[in-house]
Amino acid sequence: MSRIDESRPFLPVNVAVLTVSDSRTEDTDTSGKTLVERITAAGHKVVQKVIVIDNKDLIVEQLKRWIAEPAIDVIISTGGTGLTGRDVTAEAFHAVYDKEIIGFGELFRQISFAKIGTSTMQSRATGGVAHGTYLFALPGSPGACRDGWDEILRWQLDSRHRPCNLVELMPRLMEHLKPPAAD
Repeated sequence: MSRIDESRPFLPVNVAVLTVSDSRTEDTDTSGKTLVERITAAGHKVVQKVIVIDNKDLIVEQLKRWIAEPAIDVIISTGGTGLTGRDVTAEAFHAVYDKEIIGFGELFRQISFAKIGTSTMQSRATGGVAHGTYLFALPGSPGACRDGWDEILRWQLDSRHRPCNLVELMPRLMEHLKPPAAD
């Protein structure tokens, strides 16, 4: 069973928070605030927070900027994961992934199903890795942000979580770019 191993050190990660919305401002961005509060309460550092409109090119541009920033370990977004014509966050994230973390979306929808039933099928929450940076896209409600953080990301971004966690994989995310060892 999963657990926190208190004998291991906690290693904080640097997180960028992206709100995707045509209507939210810093004052009305309750979902982004929910993420920032939970990330910092867990001991991690929010290094940047930005609001971008529902535009695939602008989202991709912001993601690429953060992926290229060595000081950012994780990007978490809220908003734009639904089915309407303006919901393009999933497409933007898939455009930058090196690898998709398929289990993240599956697990998020399983957790969400217990709370909102079959309506969870409308969520296109997604996770992946791009150039050594983890990316997670959550729906735009504070409840979805709480579920995604409290039930999944809080644990997987804690270096003490057992039997395994995403933090312990971070040093190896770029190993495919290293030259092969000489024999």
